[in-house]
Amino acid sequence: MAKTANYKSLGFIRLTRNTELPMHRQLGDALQNAILTGKLQPGTKLPSTRVLADELNVSRNTVSRAYQQLMQEGYLEGKVGSGTHVPLTLPEDLLQVVSESEGEVGVRETDITGRKPQLAEQSTHVTQLPYDWERAAAVPFDAALPDMAYFPNKVWEKLLVTTWRSLGAHELGYQSALGYYPLREALAGYLSTTRAVRCNADQLVITNGAQQALSLTAGLLLNRGDRVWVEDPCYYGIKAALNSVLAEAVPVPVDDDGLDVAQGIQRAPQARMAYISPSYQYPTGATLSLTRRLNLLQWAAENRAWIVEDDYDSEFRYAGYPIESVQGLDRHERVIYVGTFSKVLFPALRVGYMVVPPALVEPFHAARAHMDRGGPILEQAVLARFIAEGHLARHVRQMRTRYSERQRILIEMSKKFLDGLLDVEDTKAGLHLVGWLPDGANDKQAAKALRNVGILAQPLSDYALQPLPRTGLILGITSIDVLDIPKAVKTVAHVLRNL
Repeated sequence: MAKTANYKSLGFIRLTRNTELPMHRQLGDALQNAILTGKLQPGTKLPSTRVLADELNVSRNTVSRAYQQLMQEGYLEGKVGSGTHVPLTLPEDLLQVVSESEGEVGVRETDITGRKPQLAEQSTHVTQLPYDWERAAAVPFDAALPDMAYFPNKVWEKLLVTTWRSLGAHELGYQSALGYYPLREALAGYLSTTRAVRCNADQLVITNGAQQALSLTAGLLLNRGDRVWVEDPCYYGIKAALNSVLAEAVPVPVDDDGLDVAQGIQRAPQARMAYISPSYQYPTGATLSLTRRLNLLQWAAENRAWIVEDDYDSEFRYAGYPIESVQGLDRHERVIYVGTFSKVLFPALRVGYMVVPPALVEPFHAARAHMDRGGPILEQAVLARFIAEGHLARHVRQMRTRYSERQRILIEMSKKFLDGLLDVEDTKAGLHLVGWLPDGANDKQAAKALRNVGILAQPLSDYALQPLPRTGLILGITSIDVLDIPKAVKTVAHVLRNL
């Protein structure tokens, strides 16, 4: 009689050769998932490398590499003479049973996100609006609003009517909290083509704007006191998201090559997360260099840290090819990619999105469901058609041409009328430019004086976590017609000269 195998068969694992993901990574991910979901219980003995290689029709080296990686991470353990087993106690940062009392249900102290559940706490940091954002009318040099005068309203109106008529009764009930699936499909294709984002529709999470995506990420992945690298100066929305969970923002300086990764490692080597806007840093306009992108990814992989990539206006680059997303370079699945339609279409649409690593899909799905069960279906369905039928790409091309011309005129007029008053940098990208004031100038005072004459140029120091070596003003190009730029620049010159 044949001897019965004393190990767990892994015939449920399916590997594919038609993918960029190496076979040993596929196998390691499949085993890790089986361990976390309970398919492979603690103490389970796994087949030898030779047996599993034969069972899966792969090389023995492939199985060895997968086993070794999981052993290093604490998911497997090997003992001479007894083979490879799932350990009785899994890594503390992923799963820990804290209650074994009779009659009590065991609960996870931490989940796959690495975050410990905690009671909600009041924070005085989020009891006031951080900035004057509740406005609909554009003001010269306002950087918050896109130019909605050229939005294809007729196309949107037609799609709105057609979509409403075509929605079935089954689509008017509760939808997936991840978002309307056709929109996620359309977005996955769009991001793959335009931003080299590596994803499928199942990794997309539709949110009510980018701010909800940031708040959701902070709430799910961070604990009180966790340290987070934040660009300095930075987008104020990330500060609000971190304050809401009482995490600590670690200011990391930004130079011409973007976030200084070496400084981040020096200041907080064990940080839990890094927040970046690498395509066009807000507000300085710097682009994160390839070397720093790779260094950042290496740091995140080695420290099991997360990277939040805010790609808020990457569509608007006016010279050269678009820069590949950091997420597209990530091979360790540590990047959470965040985008929004507030700058591309219009803010009131309130549609943003996230691309999350596969291991985080279910945690984010659950968190999104508990938050508000997802966004309105009609707007998502219209947007899905708007993208699929090519209207989004067409609109972006048209607005890129208009914004490029405005940026060119603003730079020309600045050189002519603002010499010695405001040094406006040419970045060939983005929806705003930074004008640097002379040394010692007070940008808050300058912004206040400009506001008194109807011009909104936000002071750079409002976005800083620490005092800046030089102050400046943010000049938006979306809120002013190209013909009005010369007059507005002359007004800025007059005000600054009087100061």
